[in-house]
Amino acid sequence: MAALGWLTPRRRSATARSVLAGEASAEAARKSSQELEELDAAAAAAALATEAAPEEPEQEPEFPVVGDDKAAAFFDLDNTVMQGAAIFHFGRGLYKRKFFERQELARFAWQQAWFRLAGVEDPEHMQDARDSALSIVKGHRVAELMSIGEEIYDEYMAERIWPGTRALAQAHLDAGQKVWLVTAAPVETATIIARRLGLTGALGTVAESVDGVYTGKLVGEPLHGPAKAEAVRALASGEGLDLARCAAYSDSHNDIPMLSLVGHPYAINPDAKLRKHARERDWRLRDYRTGRKAAKVGIPAAAGVGAIAGGTAAAIALHRRRH
Repeated sequence: MAALGWLTPRRRSATARSVLAGEASAEAARKSSQELEELDAAAAAAALATEAAPEEPEQEPEFPVVGDDKAAAFFDLDNTVMQGAAIFHFGRGLYKRKFFERQELARFAWQQAWFRLAGVEDPEHMQDARDSALSIVKGHRVAELMSIGEEIYDEYMAERIWPGTRALAQAHLDAGQKVWLVTAAPVETATIIARRLGLTGALGTVAESVDGVYTGKLVGEPLHGPAKAEAVRALASGEGLDLARCAAYSDSHNDIPMLSLVGHPYAINPDAKLRKHARERDWRLRDYRTGRKAAKVGIPAAAGVGAIAGGTAAAIALHRRRH
């Protein structure tokens, strides 16, 4: 993507940056989806020739509606489709490949520990994580990071997909509907995950590149909060979708703008604020964790940084006392 000289985030309102981020993400998602459809066409034809016919379901669900081409589903990624934060797992993979030093891995570990222990997407920590990622990928080729991302998915992400959420996505696909990831993670990473899960495509944060090389800047702002809603709105317009017939799924109250856009909002593994909001509005809830404390376990201990866990917990406690 060519550098955009008119991008001056500090001079534009937050709403304008959200719209810019959303439109850029929608454009990238539609382009990647078209490419995936072309690549999968031959494979799908071959599979149909050899695959046994699936058993008929005992009872067809009322939703999603089979054959409704004006409907689609939008899934948040972190802690909705996948346990933990995609940006952290991507960072672990880059560290393994000597992209940065141990000190920076500890920083990534702290950011992931905050996410897992606090149980919420704190905008300050998420911004810090993305600033770190941008500085790391600056100067690298997009094609290089895409290739590495395929390996990282197999190493760190595949086993962290929530089976329950994946089944929900598959229900929409089986009904003939398109299914999109919508995430603050880099659109390249999100696209890899979407393809591996057999989804239509992904809306994600768009990093600026010139001649196929990352500049270390974003197009607009991270696809978070209102920007996600703008991305969904832009994609729905381009795809000819009726948002009242669409569904959206998320764990975070930060995604209430996106959830409120559609006619079928779902709270998945919800944080406390989203759970309360969903109950007040009679939204559907699903929790695939094994307990209320599920989000508080499993702090990463990659490459010898597990020792920071105790210090992380203490730091979080101190942060809370100060705020």
